[in-house]
Formats: sequence, structure tokens, C-alpha cells
Amino acid sequence: MKVTTIKENNVEIAFVSSNEILINDVQSALDLMATVNFEADCNRIILNKSAICEDFFRLRTLLAGEILQKFINYKIKIAIVGDFSMYSSNSLEDFIYECNKGKDIFFLSNVKEAIEKLSIS
Repeated sequence: MKVTTIKENNVEIAFVSSNEILINDVQSALDLMATVNFEADCNRIILNKSAICEDFFRLRTLLAGEILQKFINYKIKIAIVGDFSMYSSNSLEDFIYECNKGKDIFFLSNVKEAIEKLSIS
């Protein structure tokens, strides 16, 4: 895992890149938040979709809700970047749509969009 800090509009954002899955469960999400806080002192994270286990995207597992609630509780904004068109679930599509309307959790297609969303104070 590599953590790179990006500064945009005087806001620091941690871009986390990895060739392996970083989030498998709630504890691994908490570990990621702690590592980013320690290494980059950021409360905004960009993470590639490929670093999250597939169960996260199956809403019936409740994993996405449990994990994202931790990000909300700890006041950490996150943008998950990748191609979500492969999923045929209407529930997931609605979930992503609702998240993107908010201010804390985003599902976006590229890093540029993620930086734009997360750099708003």
C-alpha cells in the first residue's frame, strides 16, 4: 500500500494505491483509516475500487453499510474510484446515486473527479 498526499484548494487528500485488497471487513477499514491518519494526517481518502472486496458491492451482505458508517462516524470522507457499470444490481445503483448526492462518500469513475469532490471544504 502506498499513500500519496494531494493538496487541492488548501485541502489535503490521501490517495491510497495498492495491488491487493485492503478492505475485507470492518476491521480492515478501520485499520486503513488509522494508517492513513498516521502516515498522511488526512481525513479525506481516494481509494481504487479494486482495493475493496467484492462482498462490499453485494448490498445483501450489509458490509458496505457497516464499513461506510465507520467512515461517517470518524468523519472521514472517501471517494471510491473505478468502473461500477459491471454491477447489474438496481439496489447498488440506487445506493451509489444516493451516496454521490451527499458530501462524505462518493463512487466516481476517476481520480480527477474524486479530487474535485473531496477538495470542497
